[in-house]
Amino acid sequence: MDFISNLANGFMSLFQAGGETFMGWVTGIIPMIVCLMTAVNSIIKIIGEERVERVTKLATKFIITRYTIVPIMAVLFLGNPMCYTFGRFVEEKHKPAYYDSCVSFLHPVTGLFPHANPGELFVYMGIAAGVQQLGLPIGNLGVRYFIVGIIVILIRGILTEKIYMRMISKGDTK
Repeated sequence: MDFISNLANGFMSLFQAGGETFMGWVTGIIPMIVCLMTAVNSIIKIIGEERVERVTKLATKFIITRYTIVPIMAVLFLGNPMCYTFGRFVEEKHKPAYYDSCVSFLHPVTGLFPHANPGELFVYMGIAAGVQQLGLPIGNLGVRYFIVGIIVILIRGILTEKIYMRMISKGDTK
């Protein structure tokens, strides 16, 4: 009897935890994202969509800036998950690679700019705790993560773009 009762209680606890997480989103991250989206869209409207598009198109004209500068700025200024919205300024054929660059930069940026992706902070802090136990400074770790992150997003952006273009040329996507 106790086994079935404990099983039922455990099952219901799972849904209670899910409900608490959902309520945390409703009262925390969702209003923040709505406010951030409103602010960013307002700034874009004030500056002018044409100007923002012109500058972004200039930045995305070259493969190096397309997969470094634009994703870095998006991640630093907008954070996760809003950084993906900068993809609206990227040509359609470059969007998969832009997304890959953004998503790949969300962890390495955490050491220097935790606001960009607070969900990954626990991973960085775990690694940082190990580094501190070795008596090493964690500032260097954050800088190294950042630099390696830039290199990785450039490589991933270029590779994803090449793979996507090859798939398109063969007609593998619709």
